[in-house]
Amino acid sequence: MTDDKNNNKDIGNDPGLIQKDYITIIAGPCAIESHQQLENTAKIVKDLGLSYLRGGAYKPRTSPYSFQGLEEKGLEYLKEIGQKYGLKTVTEVTDTVNAGIVAENADVLQIGTRNMSNFALLKKVGEIAFKKKKAVILKRGWASSIKEWLQASEYLTMNGEVEVILCERGIRTFDTNTRFTLDLAAVPVIRKLSKLPIIIDPSHAMGQSDLVTPMSRAAIAAGADGLIVETHNDPASALCDGQQSLNPKEMAELLKQIKKIASVIGKKVR
Repeated sequence: MTDDKNNNKDIGNDPGLIQKDYITIIAGPCAIESHQQLENTAKIVKDLGLSYLRGGAYKPRTSPYSFQGLEEKGLEYLKEIGQKYGLKTVTEVTDTVNAGIVAENADVLQIGTRNMSNFALLKKVGEIAFKKKKAVILKRGWASSIKEWLQASEYLTMNGEVEVILCERGIRTFDTNTRFTLDLAAVPVIRKLSKLPIIIDPSHAMGQSDLVTPMSRAAIAAGADGLIVETHNDPASALCDGQQSLNPKEMAELLKQIKKIASVIGKKVR
């Protein structure tokens, strides 16, 4: 996958979500649980000096009995609180039906691992992102090859230039010590095959909060353009993925360590 079509040039890298001289950190809860919970977390993100707040309004879950998100109400909270604290917002689009309303309320659209091969959704999101000038984060499917991942990204750019950011979030292997296996080799491989930026989701890959910071360090050292990290004001009470979410103290420590590595490679953290 080395032809120009796959490289997508340097679309939107500056001043978009990914900027040349910066490591971009996207932080926030896996799911928006309430107005107060999201606002408490937004305060943490803002106080840490970050610019992007994530939060799931629509939550595709493996179990139908798990918390599925607040849906439209969650989007309202995300937009309101993002504007209040001057934060750009990131949330997942789960199907073609809600794609439009998600784009009306969020700054960055995310395609989750379960939908990487949902080509109808990719086309729809690409169309909306082009018209509304939205960036799109495309997570790698947990059983997808890098070639399949890059091909999926092309569905997003079929209607015109869109800022697409690839996100490595772990793939399924035989090992059960972590939730998934984080394929950090994807970073230099993507660098060879494409000009698309790549960020890392250590939270979903590890599934354990104490492993998130070590793998975040490794990701930045490997050359990743940023991280998307699950952060919660009170992980013990989280309705979704609390075991892998960082509390405020842990998030501050992660940033402290990441900044040291970023300085070595001539970058700043935002």
